[in-house]
Amino acid sequence: MLFRIISVFLLFTVSATQTHAQVCTTLGQTPATAFPVCGTSTFVQNNVPICRNGDLAVPCADAAQAQYGDKNPYYYKFTCFVGGTLSFRITPDNITDDYDWQLYDMTGRNPTDIFTDPTLFVCGNWVENGGITGAATGGTANIECAGPGNLLTNMPTLVAGHNYLLMVSHFTDTQIGYKLNFGGGTAVITDTTSPRMKTLDGNCGGRIMRIKLNKKMKCASLAANGSDFTLSSPLATIVSATGIGCANGFEMDSVFLTLSNDIPSGNYTITIKNGTDGNTLRDNCDVNIPVGTSLPITIFPVAPTPFDSISRVGCAPNLLNVIFRKPIKCASVAANGSDFRITGPGAIAISGATVTCANGLTTAIQLNLSAPIQTQGNYTVTLFTGTDGNTLLDECDLETPAGQNVTIQTADTVSADFTFRTGYSCLVDTIAAFHDGRNGVSQWTWDVNNLQKSNQQNPVFLFSVFGNKTVRLKVSNGVCSDSASVTVNLDNELNASFSVLSELCPEDSLSVTNTSIGQITSYSWDFGNGTLSADRDPLARNYPKNGVETKYDIRLIITNAAGCFDTATHKLTVLKTCYIDVPSAFSPNGDQNNDFLYPLNAYKASGLEFNVYNRLGQRVFHTTNWRQRWDGKINGQPQSAGVYVWTLKYTHIDTGKKVFLKGSTVLLR
Repeated sequence: MLFRIISVFLLFTVSATQTHAQVCTTLGQTPATAFPVCGTSTFVQNNVPICRNGDLAVPCADAAQAQYGDKNPYYYKFTCFVGGTLSFRITPDNITDDYDWQLYDMTGRNPTDIFTDPTLFVCGNWVENGGITGAATGGTANIECAGPGNLLTNMPTLVAGHNYLLMVSHFTDTQIGYKLNFGGGTAVITDTTSPRMKTLDGNCGGRIMRIKLNKKMKCASLAANGSDFTLSSPLATIVSATGIGCANGFEMDSVFLTLSNDIPSGNYTITIKNGTDGNTLRDNCDVNIPVGTSLPITIFPVAPTPFDSISRVGCAPNLLNVIFRKPIKCASVAANGSDFRITGPGAIAISGATVTCANGLTTAIQLNLSAPIQTQGNYTVTLFTGTDGNTLLDECDLETPAGQNVTIQTADTVSADFTFRTGYSCLVDTIAAFHDGRNGVSQWTWDVNNLQKSNQQNPVFLFSVFGNKTVRLKVSNGVCSDSASVTVNLDNELNASFSVLSELCPEDSLSVTNTSIGQITSYSWDFGNGTLSADRDPLARNYPKNGVETKYDIRLIITNAAGCFDTATHKLTVLKTCYIDVPSAFSPNGDQNNDFLYPLNAYKASGLEFNVYNRLGQRVFHTTNWRQRWDGKINGQPQSAGVYVWTLKYTHIDTGKKVFLKGSTVLLR
């Protein structure tokens, strides 16, 4: 491959060539029409039409600039029968031509996925050199990118049972071909199963016979005049043979034989022989089905294809699927649906008919209804002569007699709508749900908040936690189903709650914030200091200044109309004092008495900063949290006794006044 990023001019030239290349249409030049190949033979490609399908994902650093693509490609597919290493070579007829290639693991994937999924990559070679390329001993990597490099890559390891796709790109814009051959690795990509005819059946008085092959074989090995086969009766001759899959590919798994005329019912034999093309049928490794191989066939009296089957209908069907034992000619189906009529409990009509055809034949007809069938009952579909002048013709041109009919049974549609009744109490609420079960409902699936479930028709649900509950129901009568949901608010939840300070300065009054919820009818407050209140939001309370720290219990009891109640309690500490000061001495000797130095009672200080310095002016302690105290140590080492200077800054919460204090404290040992 020419190295596409050498110059701006060269990049433009290559891009322009790729942009204007024709889309590939020749068989073998697209991933979906790849040649099947065999590991025992050399594949010769004499001519390479110029075309391009698209960009490919290549694990190279220059992928975005180089625009790797399947330029002038051919594709080859094969299956690995025995796992191992794969070796192959691509030999240009003109040895200086530049051929690139890439291998993909396509197991379970669509052929066109190679243009979008980089994970399919196995190995590849995109170097610009001309010459023999491939995967063999002497390769240095599993990918060779654009530019000068090694024409050979490492041999990839194939997995038994996996399917692979090899893309060969002729980067040189000529139509000169190449040879592809496999050999040298340990993987086996040759199917060693002997080719043979597997089954044989006939129709239309034997005029049409179908041969199923035991594996895919080459379309090119089939003589179109049917001369690869002979019939064991002089009453008719084989006049043509058609390979199934040969219209858009290279291999077939079945063959249709056409006889010159019908033959009487009885037993016959189809035998393989060399056709006018000089061979029998060949598999992809060019192994012939042996001459003289034969299969028996019994021809039965010809009879019209009956109208006897409609696929099982679901809930409220708006179409019916008619299934036939033998293929029906699509051209014999009236598009307006007039070949069929429907009768039953409802005013339903057939409004049209659609078919999906293959080779002009179908085994199923979809009947469109004028409206969905929503009521239970038996409906009969009858075959009539349509506006096209016939009922239905099978592949043998035999008409199914008018008047044949099939009966179907439909079910009622159902509704999941339900009713409910709530029951309230102080500890447990209930929701009793009811469904009427109409139209044959036999299955109930209840769910409440994804926690409580039931399959009863009329369940009762219990709740100790109140609030919104979403009740969901799915119902079914075995054919039709429906679902519904309702949100029920159990609004008798009762929860006593309030917020209050945990510490109070003796000169302050106490306020509470009531956060209780529920349909409350009464409030009962006890502030622990002898004062009570029945208000929802009581007035602030003062506590006595008794010179000592005192604790109180504040309690709220709420009640609702049903007599249910709930209680909340908080503890309050009324402080001895909130006067901020720093002690003049402290003795950190562990006797639980004056062991620390810190600002006392700084409850109403914000933005506090407290520092302690030794006699040399060195800061030995610093804090912005007044409850963090100095223990007379630095880095765990006790400091010497003596005088220490401190500074204290803060803003008083009540007045907003900024305060700065400085003093000294004696450390006693």
